[in-house]
Amino acid sequence: MDKKSKTKTMVLGTIIGAFAGAVSAHLLISRAEEENEKPQLTAGEGIQVGLGLLGLMRLIAGFGKE
Repeated sequence: MDKKSKTKTMVLGTIIGAFAGAVSAHLLISRAEEENEKPQLTAGEGIQVGLGLLGLMRLIAGFGKE
């Protein structure tokens, strides 16, 4: 893979990751506002998010392999 393709992939991945993070934060804030509380995650929710992200990264890493 040439340097231009690597850079393009990194930039696109960064933009997608930032967008996904912003949407996630918005959902967390919206939920907190509906319940009139501060935005927070429980330990269990944090573990679920972390494991979900690891599963997603594993899925992405497997793309292109046959």
